[in-house]
Amino acid sequence: MIEITRRETVATKARIAAYILALVMGFACTSLLIWASGASVSEGFSALFEGAFGSEEAMLQSLVAATPLIFTGLATVIAYRAEIWSIGQEGQMFAGAMSGYFASLYLGGAPMLVAVPVIIAAAMIGGALLGMLCGWLKSRFAVNEIISTVMLNYVIVYFLSYLLAGGPWTAEGTTSYHQTALLADNFRLPLIVTDVKLHIGFVLALLATLLCWAILKYTPFGFEIRALGANPTALRFKGVNVARTILIVMAVSGALSALAGVSEIFGVNYRLKGDVLTGLGFTGIIVGMIGGLNPLGALIAALLFGALENGSLYMSVLSDIPPALVPAMQGILLLFFLSASVIVRYRVRIRRASHV
Repeated sequence: MIEITRRETVATKARIAAYILALVMGFACTSLLIWASGASVSEGFSALFEGAFGSEEAMLQSLVAATPLIFTGLATVIAYRAEIWSIGQEGQMFAGAMSGYFASLYLGGAPMLVAVPVIIAAAMIGGALLGMLCGWLKSRFAVNEIISTVMLNYVIVYFLSYLLAGGPWTAEGTTSYHQTALLADNFRLPLIVTDVKLHIGFVLALLATLLCWAILKYTPFGFEIRALGANPTALRFKGVNVARTILIVMAVSGALSALAGVSEIFGVNYRLKGDVLTGLGFTGIIVGMIGGLNPLGALIAALLFGALENGSLYMSVLSDIPPALVPAMQGILLLFFLSASVIVRYRVRIRRASHV
């Protein structure tokens, strides 16, 4: 008889071992795909490593790719620790980018020291409001947050499509590209390393990680988040306004997701385009889960996925691997990591059936 029980706690060593095994298994499966395509397995993985860690420039580019994933991963951690199963990181990220861009339209020639903080604040407000809307629907009308967040993802993305596909934000002569005009220099996030566009968004991501960790571990609000996830009924009897806590949690999660949109649009691409943001919110959910719903774990997972993202680009350029295999390989690795994060939380026992 096979018995599956949930573990109360998961040892850090066991979690690390599971993720290492997932990485090995993922690379084993992807190597079969590369071999089946007729390309060189060794050449492909060599290009992957070179693109992720082969030089100082490659490592810095990996940090750039990891920055938005840190924010969306943290957004996942905050919501899921409260047992709020938000799938809205994608839409909240878009809402943040759109709100930041909307603010930039009215800043004119404001100096960078004024414009950038205003844009970041506007973006966080936009993401927070969208998150709060889902939280209000949940607390006031018992609308399942999975449904509301997924539906609002589509609403936001299609609204952006309207604005960019010949709408008021479309750059003149670029209707087919669905993009805005280039942002002025005073709206762009200051760069730490100019050549690779490593911007202050990465520093903000590190600070956000430490802040989320400290909040969850040491503050009364962090206790409310953990208690809401463990036993909302007991939290309510303790005198805590659960509806208010849900609204704040969703606002914080939305604001963190919004920072991912700001980092990509105002730190890397310098124009608002939907395709450069697509998927970062959903990947952030996996990053948060792989990190064990711990801010520090999410940081490590985001750095790993940033390296894989950057390395896969090099692999598609420097090797004979068909471009279509790159997203397939990323999907396989994501699947193994997600499976490991689930499996490690359960214990499997085989018991002999008793005979009377």
